[in-house]
Amino acid sequence: MKRMNLLLGAAIGAILFATLVHPVRMIQAADAEDDAALERTRDTVKMLDDIYKTTVVLITTHYVNDDDDLPAGTAAIALFDAISKKGWHEVRLVDASGEPINESNAAQDDFEKAAIKQLKAGQPWHEQVIEKKGKRYLRAATPIPVVMEKCKMCHDNYNEFKKDEPIGALTYTIPIR
Repeated sequence: MKRMNLLLGAAIGAILFATLVHPVRMIQAADAEDDAALERTRDTVKMLDDIYKTTVVLITTHYVNDDDDLPAGTAAIALFDAISKKGWHEVRLVDASGEPINESNAAQDDFEKAAIKQLKAGQPWHEQVIEKKGKRYLRAATPIPVVMEKCKMCHDNYNEFKKDEPIGALTYTIPIR
């Protein structure tokens, strides 16, 4: 009888152990998969950030020569709208100077306000993972410093900013896949 109770206790213990450990492993595997997806999404944002910022610099360098030319920022906003309408992701040009040329470029929500504050404090990146309609998204923000004297043609107020100080940000909302 003692041996049977011992075997029964061991069997129950093994079942409880397997029941408790198996879900933990599944959760950990899911977390690792989510972390890998989040890392891939971060890499995508970094790639897009390089593409968008390089495009603005190239447009400014080669096509903006006087006040009558289409500003690169305006071209970028048109590009961002087209990308969003196609459903790829959302990206916004957000003012950090305190004097947006268009009010639509002002920080619009708590994430963007916090991002501007963090970027102006010297952080190179600000992010938040959110959920919308059952899907996870990465919201990320990167700084935009004045990188060319031509930028000041349309933005007199940029003269008061120090080198590498953010005058704006690009904010992204991109699905985590």
